[in-house]
Amino acid sequence: MEKFITFTSTAVPLPIENVDTDQIIPARFLKATTREGFGDNLFRDWRYDKADNAIEAFVLNNPTYTGEILIAGENFGSGSSREHAAWAITGYGFKVVISSFFADIFKGNSLNNGLLPVVVSKGFLAEIFASIEADHQTTLTVDLENQQVTNNATGACESFDINAYKKSCLVNGLDDIDYLLANQNKIEAYEAANA
Repeated sequence: MEKFITFTSTAVPLPIENVDTDQIIPARFLKATTREGFGDNLFRDWRYDKADNAIEAFVLNNPTYTGEILIAGENFGSGSSREHAAWAITGYGFKVVISSFFADIFKGNSLNNGLLPVVVSKGFLAEIFASIEADHQTTLTVDLENQQVTNNATGACESFDINAYKKSCLVNGLDDIDYLLANQNKIEAYEAANA
């Protein structure tokens, strides 16, 4: 995985609550055996009509909204436990999803796949949405090391929680297997001492 570093980006607002994983990546696209192409079908049924024409009103089809941060309404990622939802979001180019609440399984799948789910207060989320509505070029700074997100339009900053192990993995660009391999000498020493 790519190492997660502090970065500043514009953001794409999706102020819809209770977005489930079937809306993120519809079930008919789950037949693929690799992660490639999932980003093309992110929010497929909201982005395109049945004739595959882009739905102009949907935010991902609006060229004035860009960036590596998705701002989502409350209860994002509910529904089935498909890991493909995280694949679709990262495949599209997002590094962070900010919401006031994530479904637990989605949150775990995101962290396992290099996508940072940031939980903020409802008030701070509303402020971010308002800032982006006022200026589509509003930027946010995500600092994983210090566990803070800053709305650069207002200067407001809020801290977020993250599991220490998953934070270490993201900062160092390690998935679970990479983490074990990086600690192979310690594991072998422990095994030898306790044989």
